[in-house]
Amino acid sequence: MSTTKVLHVIARMNVGGTARYVGDLVANIPGSELATGYVQGLEIEDQIVSKLHVHRIPHLGRRIDPRNDFRAWLELRRLIRELKPDVVHTHTFKAGLIGRLVSGSHKRVHTFHGHLFEDPSFSGLQKGIISIVERVLAKKTDLLVSVGTRVGEEIREQGIGKKNTWVSISPGINPIHTIPKSIAREKLSLPKDELLVGWMARVTAVKNPDLLLQVASKLPQITFVLAGGGDMLEEITIRAPKNVFVIGWTDAPTFWSAVDIGLSTSDNEGMPIALIEAQFSGVPVIATDVGSNNEVILSHISGLVVRKSVDDVVSALTELAINPQERQLMSENAISHARKEFAMATLISAHTKMYASLTND
Repeated sequence: MSTTKVLHVIARMNVGGTARYVGDLVANIPGSELATGYVQGLEIEDQIVSKLHVHRIPHLGRRIDPRNDFRAWLELRRLIRELKPDVVHTHTFKAGLIGRLVSGSHKRVHTFHGHLFEDPSFSGLQKGIISIVERVLAKKTDLLVSVGTRVGEEIREQGIGKKNTWVSISPGINPIHTIPKSIAREKLSLPKDELLVGWMARVTAVKNPDLLLQVASKLPQITFVLAGGGDMLEEITIRAPKNVFVIGWTDAPTFWSAVDIGLSTSDNEGMPIALIEAQFSGVPVIATDVGSNNEVILSHISGLVVRKSVDDVVSALTELAINPQERQLMSENAISHARKEFAMATLISAHTKMYASLTND
């Protein structure tokens, strides 16, 4: 059986779950290579990039810029003609737009790691345009992938793609190697004996860190730890109440070893890697009911999935904070669920079979 040549295309590999997902595919599936631009502004490139065979597309970036986007299209077209991949697999909107407009005999796959239809940083008009563009691009795509079943359903409600052109593939990660809580807290300069609630994500509008601050203000007796970086980091640091530690990016094993409860306040998600890492670490998570969070967190079993409101998050946190027995049971369930549903081998196998089916290998 010949190796399927796959070129993954993504605008930038900034620290976060999408970069990890794409990086793991490129690192673990023979014949895979990566084409990407550069991180922008205050973003940090994920360390996994240094371990991969990378082709840089200098003009490929997240923001819409017709002149640079056309240059990126020319650069990517040149690369595809040179490499002659069997499959071009694009990720997220910008790369999906440019990559799927490159002609050729290769198969086209596009993965939605979430969607933009609930992203507060986009206007209603912008979302409408994105929906129209995605409907057109879907007709040029051999297979559409959603990271989470619910994410796929929500995108199809926009009229994007036909049901038989979709598959859902969950993320996969390697098991998290935790360390003793006391050591983790010492490394992060966090209080030794307090209940800690941890939030780890990009500090940007779609992750809704403002909701975290509102919740923290209503629960001054609970200590929160915010880990991450992004365009809102400085603002959140300034506005954070005294019971919120803002620590920037840190490694996941140390972070999840240090906290007792995880918290996700996002307006929009796919299946967040950070929450899967929390589950592998035995941390019960409270998450807003968006995207496929309810597939990562089994509500009332491995954590709590709640409405996107201050009162609902406060109520859920209060419940877990005063009930260590419930937290312990959810911790055990979280580890079991994560090992069953989010193994790296499952992620790699699903993509390998998908590529083979497209190329008849």
